[in-house]
Amino acid sequence: MTNDYSNLFLPYTLNNGVTVPNRLAVAPLTLYCQNPDGTVSDDERDFLKHHGEGFGLYVTGATLVDAGGQSFYGQARALSEADLPSLRERVEIVRSLGAIPIAQLFHGGILANPDFLPDHQPRGPSATPDEKASELTEAEIESLIQKFAYAAELCMKAGYAGVEVHGAGPFLLPQFVSEETNRRTDRWGGSLENRLRFPLAVLDAVIDVKEKAGQKDFIIGYRITPEQPGEKGITMKETLAAVSEIAKRPIQYLHVSQQNFFHAVRRGADTSKSRMELIHEAVAGRTAVIGAGELVTGADFERAVSSGWTEFAAAGQSVMLNPDLARLVREGRDDLIDRFRDESKNDSYHLPKVLWPWVPDKNGPAKLP
Repeated sequence: MTNDYSNLFLPYTLNNGVTVPNRLAVAPLTLYCQNPDGTVSDDERDFLKHHGEGFGLYVTGATLVDAGGQSFYGQARALSEADLPSLRERVEIVRSLGAIPIAQLFHGGILANPDFLPDHQPRGPSATPDEKASELTEAEIESLIQKFAYAAELCMKAGYAGVEVHGAGPFLLPQFVSEETNRRTDRWGGSLENRLRFPLAVLDAVIDVKEKAGQKDFIIGYRITPEQPGEKGITMKETLAAVSEIAKRPIQYLHVSQQNFFHAVRRGADTSKSRMELIHEAVAGRTAVIGAGELVTGADFERAVSSGWTEFAAAGQSVMLNPDLARLVREGRDDLIDRFRDESKNDSYHLPKVLWPWVPDKNGPAKLP
């Protein structure tokens, strides 16, 4: 017996006139299998070619905008024109799959790995209590804003259809928003308005690149995580304020990253409602929403999109486990979609061993990066 998920394969036109062929998106994946200098390796090339065919949007993960922000081994880079050949190759592969390629722009902030950094010193909004990371100066903050913009320009030159500003997880942009990690007393810290200043300035600078280039069809997205742990971590109150400001900008989508798409609000808003519902209400139709979080099968994607809380459903681990995921969803064959990795199938998965810890097996949940 097969299921009918044909609604997931209806096209959607973004607010800049670009039509996405369907409602499925590949969430940005940190692959750990690039070459040490961030260039395309054989493993990455093989993975990209065999994962994601038939999706509407394909976001390539964690593209580095500054050498001081590297958190992961072999991260893709958009630092200089020397990075254009690898960026172009990723674009070509993703387009060959029939998907629209988007590059995610990344900086790790205080979570940058000192082993990869030129001066071995992570930098962020404030120094960490253990002094392993130090505080950015105002001049450095202004420089980073321009580095995000330059990375967007390089991705545009490379042929990407758009970029996604990585404002999710525990990385640089949310580090500025959270009182847990931002203890500044200047215009970049203190009030929520000040704590939002840096991520909004980054987004505005990226938008400016698009406008100066006259590229109306260039897609700009922003990824956000609704809530954080910790006494002073980000709450839904702060997230809804951020979403309101982000949605005022001429962006094409807001990408919501969380462990489970259907999670209810934990604090800072109506706890009887889901985070996605409140975010979609705050967006108020001004831009599209992408939702992610434990969406594995066609039934999961259908439930997410039919909730009315998102225009697109994104998957990460399920894409890693199922090279032909979009086809199986289109055919309604949830019974053939794998939820756990099987080492005996690794050749067909085209899944480098370095990625195995990041996908679930039958002995336990996946290790989260």
